[in-house]
Amino acid sequence: MGRGSAVLERPGEAARRPPDRRVVPVNPRGRRRAVALLLLTLVLPGSAQLASGNRAVGRLALRVWLAVLGLTLAIALLGLVSREPVLWLVTRSWVLGGVQVLLVALALGWAALLVDSWRLGRPDLLPQRDRRGLLAGLLVLLLVPAVLGWAGTGVGRARGAMTSVFGAGAAEKAVAGRYNILLLGGDSGSGRVGLRPDSIQLASVDASTGRAVLFGFSRETENIRFRPGSVMAGVMPEGWTCGDECLLNALYTWGEDHADRFPAGTEEPGLLATTEAVEALSGLDVQYYVMVDLQGFKNVVDAVGGLEITVQRRTPIGGGKSPVFGWIEPGRQHLDGYHALWYARSREGSTNYERMARQRCVVTALVKQLDPQTVLLNFGDIAAATTGVVRTDIPHDGLAQLADIAVRTKEQKITSVNFVPPLIKPWDYDPEVVRSEVARAIAESENAPNPSASGPSTPEPVTEASGSSAAPSPSTPAVMERPGTDPDADTGDLASVCSAG
Repeated sequence: MGRGSAVLERPGEAARRPPDRRVVPVNPRGRRRAVALLLLTLVLPGSAQLASGNRAVGRLALRVWLAVLGLTLAIALLGLVSREPVLWLVTRSWVLGGVQVLLVALALGWAALLVDSWRLGRPDLLPQRDRRGLLAGLLVLLLVPAVLGWAGTGVGRARGAMTSVFGAGAAEKAVAGRYNILLLGGDSGSGRVGLRPDSIQLASVDASTGRAVLFGFSRETENIRFRPGSVMAGVMPEGWTCGDECLLNALYTWGEDHADRFPAGTEEPGLLATTEAVEALSGLDVQYYVMVDLQGFKNVVDAVGGLEITVQRRTPIGGGKSPVFGWIEPGRQHLDGYHALWYARSREGSTNYERMARQRCVVTALVKQLDPQTVLLNFGDIAAATTGVVRTDIPHDGLAQLADIAVRTKEQKITSVNFVPPLIKPWDYDPEVVRSEVARAIAESENAPNPSASGPSTPEPVTEASGSSAAPSPSTPAVMERPGTDPDADTGDLASVCSAG
């Protein structure tokens, strides 16, 4: 055949020819440029587009990013000067809603800029090995905006929890420079209707220093006479004085069952009755209440990763109408929510006073472990766990100031006074002794040295007060026999029951 003639191939010959393997030459500058564009976008989103892509998009992204950094820095500096304005911001529902939208938008925009920076690096011109490495680098860097988006969803859950727990209304003012908050541990277990207060404590906190005193009242306290002029004094002029049938925690149920005897418009008569009983016992005005459902408490404990508690006495799991099917052994224990709840509520072989100590120990351990790192790492889970578990009448407007006080309280020594034997017999006591002990404990707390004056220090543990200069030794427990009942043993040193941490 002559020149220019078509060369005919046999059928299948083209398939048998080796493939055309083109080798892309190694271009170190191209590889470095692609990596640099990704890293620039990680540090300053929009800078890669400004250098090699759509400059309008790059300028917009940089302006947004610098504005967010500037706003964050301004808030941080404001927090160093005064915490309360920052706390006011983070306790506003509309602010949290805006932060949620902003974080999600930033996450999506940042991810899009990273992908675009990867494209601008022209991975198609790089060797296959470099292309794979660049793609792997992109996937790793995309985790950064993913974390930002996760933080946005956590803020959304916190906003939902805050909206469901805290209500509207004006904030209460401190009385005599103190906030007195009633803390109730409710029990909505199976077979029970409504929420019954099983743990009754009153936290009295100095509004300026944050020093706090916890007053624990036995659920079996009797002979309560209400303050003149109170709602309960009108409803029950003779007081709650019918013997063993009239216990402090039974007031809640009585109020709910006799709502028709309360003034019109009383929304929670059981809570009102319990609050005014504690006011009569302590001589203090209660501004707010917080009620925690002990059934849901285990979810909160699990959300923070469990509690570190040093158990002093072997505590049964089960008992009562069911057999004991497990034990919480003495020693340092890491309790998950299930075991922490059993430890706080177990009744078998112990007195109500010992249970009070265990409940307070669990609460103290939770407070000690709610450090900023734990809260940030478990933010969404904590917010979700508190929804439906906590009830309170603290309004949004009061959150900032109380949160600021709580930060100071965490740095202070907390005193705990429990009105149980041997300090008083809850079934036979002098009300003046209770009120004078409350006044004494508050006065001692206010006059205590300020630890912050000498610089940062490790928060001190809860101090138990029993009305004397020293609590009885664990080897000599106070055994107080009540006629017609089993003796209440080992109540002299409640601190020997357990310790937080």
